Amino acid sequence: MNLRRAGLYLGGFLGPFGGGITTAMLPELGGSFGISPATASTSLTAFLLPFAAAMLVSGTLGERWGRSRTVRLAYVLYSLSCVAAVLAPSWGLFLGARIVQGLANAFTTPLIMAALAASVVPEALGRALGWYGSLQAAGQTSAPLVGGLAAEVEWHYAFYGVAVVALLLAVVGIPREERAAGRARATLRSALRPQVLRLGLVAGLGWGCLAGAGFLVALRLADVFALDSGPRGLVLTGLGAMGILTARLVGAAVDRVGARRCVVVGAVAGGLLLACVGLAPVVWLVAVLWVLAGIPSQLLLVGVNALVLGGPGANRSGAVSVVQSLRFFGAAASPAGLPPIYHADPLAAFLAPAALLVAAVPALVPRRP
Repeated sequence: MNLRRAGLYLGGFLGPFGGGITTAMLPELGGSFGISPATASTSLTAFLLPFAAAMLVSGTLGERWGRSRTVRLAYVLYSLSCVAAVLAPSWGLFLGARIVQGLANAFTTPLIMAALAASVVPEALGRALGWYGSLQAAGQTSAPLVGGLAAEVEWHYAFYGVAVVALLLAVVGIPREERAAGRARATLRSALRPQVLRLGLVAGLGWGCLAGAGFLVALRLADVFALDSGPRGLVLTGLGAMGILTARLVGAAVDRVGARRCVVVGAVAGGLLLACVGLAPVVWLVAVLWVLAGIPSQLLLVGVNALVLGGPGANRSGAVSVVQSLRFFGAAASPAGLPPIYHADPLAAFLAPAALLVAAVPALVPRRP
């Protein structure tokens, strides 16, 4: 059981790590397939869009099929798709492999989170989700670094490494759920409850307006302070690094003061910090403020996860699946919706999402899960 519990946390790391592994190797991918780095960037979209779309139903389907069986099969498919990406003779087939990776990951993330919630007492749920959140942040933050280092030698090695880890996780599996006699069959309707949809909107707004606004910070660092790509990247990693360091403490706070309060505090603090980033007159202050924004981003993420997994209803996997899907759709919408505002008025591009965080998110959080 201890090994399987550890596998839950490692699975939390692997998902965002595998999704972002191509971020720093776009020129090398372009060279291998005879395309531009800009075209190679579609490898990120090819993973994320199917991942977010499939998550609307993957948790519910996984509950029907059995969490343990579904997660094992998804890891095997993830591993095989990584090998397929290495062996792909054309860019189209490589993108196809990335799509399969995203689909496979959609059938691990919500089921792992539900299994983690079922394996701890309710009073320790926040701390467990805090540890899980720190490993997710570590996977997201380290993926560009590891992928870039692998590409210095041969980009294929990164995918081989992910394939091996996914196969090991398939062997380890996850803790088996206890099936109560007469438990109702999981349905999509049971996951699409009004409270769950409201939490999904909170997750989408929270993540899209705060963590998803990193590209705005990058634009401001380039346009206002003329920072090169290396220093810009270093500043942007600050939010994720702070998330790694504080997620466990945030989880303990969720257990002590309540998940809803943590979400509201995270939204208000995140909005104020984001507005200050848009106003900061010197680059070091931008960097400090963006690092500090990692704390409210974790308050939002861990708090929302605790609300949905600690709430009523048998179909927890389906509920968290819907919430996480809307979270990633929110993150995907941010780079599409905010650039026109930025080009018209750079400060307004920071103040608009900040206002949504401060005003809309607290109003949407259900008072009862």
